[in-house]
Amino acid sequence: MSKRTTKHDTFVIERIFPQSPARVFNAFADPAAKARWFSGPPDQWTQTLREFDFRIGGREQLIGAWAGGKVSSFDSVYQDIVPNERIIYSYAMQIDGVPISVSLATVEFKRAGKGARLVITEQGAFLDAFQDGGGREHGTRALLERLAASLETEPAGA
Repeated sequence: MSKRTTKHDTFVIERIFPQSPARVFNAFADPAAKARWFSGPPDQWTQTLREFDFRIGGREQLIGAWAGGKVSSFDSVYQDIVPNERIIYSYAMQIDGVPISVSLATVEFKRAGKGARLVITEQGAFLDAFQDGGGREHGTRALLERLAASLETEPAGA
């Protein structure tokens, strides 16, 4: 049996969006809006399951297959939601059914001029062979790029 290990990591990402805090919050809270940006890269990943219950105690689950055949899963529970201000959720990730991490994420939405300052703080426990908190930060930054593109193309009233 291989030795079991845990590595802890924390990162904070801040980003300014020209849209209002309410509009950016909606991109996390509305199932259709979130589906436009929160997924694996479309040219490398195919979604097989998406569940979304945005409420305190509600669950979000996203499962998909990578082009190379590996299956990734994201399974979260919303711990706290303050509309247009804060979302806190805990989540676990697996690759091919093997747990790779458990995290606590806090997403804050603050006014920044006419736009929004988004602050994401993530505290993670990365398990066994998956000891790459830097990779998680990189992936989160890539998702924020997709969020920005989604907000730019989405009608303001959506």
